[in-house]
Amino acid sequence: MEVSESFAYFLVSIVVLMIMLMGLTVTINMPGIERWSRHFFFTFFCVLSLCCCTFIADSLIYNKPGLEAVEWGVIFFEHLNVSLLIPLLTIYLLHCCGQEITKSPLFYGVLLTWLFFVVMLNAALTTDRFYYVTEELQYLRGPLYALLLGPLSVGLTLDLIALIVWRKRLSRKYIFGFLLCLLPMTFSFWLYTFFFLPLYIDLSIVLCAFSMFGIILSDQTERYIRQQQEIAHQRASIMVLQMRPHFIYNTMMSIYYLCDQNPKMAQQVTLDFTAYLRKNLSAIASENLIPFSEELEHTRAYLAVEQVQFEDSLFVEYDTLHTQFEVPPLTLQPIVENAVKHGMDPDSEPLYITIRTRETESGSEIIVEDNGTGFGNSSDDGQHIALKNIRQRLEMMCGGNITIRPREGGGTVVRVTIPKQGLSSQSMIPASAGV
Repeated sequence: MEVSESFAYFLVSIVVLMIMLMGLTVTINMPGIERWSRHFFFTFFCVLSLCCCTFIADSLIYNKPGLEAVEWGVIFFEHLNVSLLIPLLTIYLLHCCGQEITKSPLFYGVLLTWLFFVVMLNAALTTDRFYYVTEELQYLRGPLYALLLGPLSVGLTLDLIALIVWRKRLSRKYIFGFLLCLLPMTFSFWLYTFFFLPLYIDLSIVLCAFSMFGIILSDQTERYIRQQQEIAHQRASIMVLQMRPHFIYNTMMSIYYLCDQNPKMAQQVTLDFTAYLRKNLSAIASENLIPFSEELEHTRAYLAVEQVQFEDSLFVEYDTLHTQFEVPPLTLQPIVENAVKHGMDPDSEPLYITIRTRETESGSEIIVEDNGTGFGNSSDDGQHIALKNIRQRLEMMCGGNITIRPREGGGTVVRVTIPKQGLSSQSMIPASAGV
């Protein structure tokens, strides 16, 4: 390898390292990435980083006598790290095509070629028939070098054939991404099997890194656009679901009768109903997380209005000392409204609702428990849409989730978890417990 080639080798390694760092940054910090994809890309870019380290090390020790043992080790890990990219690409191709990895002949075929390569690579440490290093740190190929690199070329060829066969299962974006990755690598590996052209291998790895980074960045851009569309759609759904005509009519009629029977209570119900409407309209227009204390205030206003209508049939207990976190707007109130709507039974005992919050090691939890007839198995489409909206907004806005299960003895328990990245330092005043 000449000095100019060594310098080009070094520059290519730096380019791969920059792409790898950007890929790792996106993989680690970008919210909403599917768990499997996050693990895959993290592993893939870590392997690329190992490739970069060995490439750079090889460039730095070039033409420095007395480092033969170091050069042997660098070459060994250089071959090993690059080879790891091939089964990783196979796994990702199978995943994108919807194939079960552990049952795929392609996976086992590529794995077999990779294992054969690993055996040959270890054998190369005991003989100079595959490759060797001179005293001047010149890396030279032996007569059996094609036997060493051939299996990797076969593995890449298998991946390329599978891509052509399964192309109809992939979108254009993925077809282009895999072609940009597999075609140059397959060509350069076959070429390098018989001719000493290491720079072609490096350039193909740059294209591979660029392709994988482009795929993950494109996925996140498309996901962001879909989320914005879903949020716009949900706002319209929330408005319909939260502004129930019957609830408004009943409240207005309750205020009407209370004006004669209990004017003071009529004033209080009017204030509570106004607070409820104001919070609803604010939540519909909001795009950001809000302090839990505001969502709790919204829920209290709603329940105060319902308790006037149901008199001695609805009781609520609050255990919400922990409020130092943020939630998407309209998280707690629709859950409580569902508990009232689907849990109230005039022929049964009064409905008791308990609202609790607690801080956990991973974040915060909101638990809503009732003894009603239960709404978890309801066939009401509106209820299902409301819960779907809550679940989607939790996932998109703070990475939270919601679980619903039957309560022992009857009723429902709804648990909302908010991870620590949703914690807030703004809401520092705890809500008082009890009603």
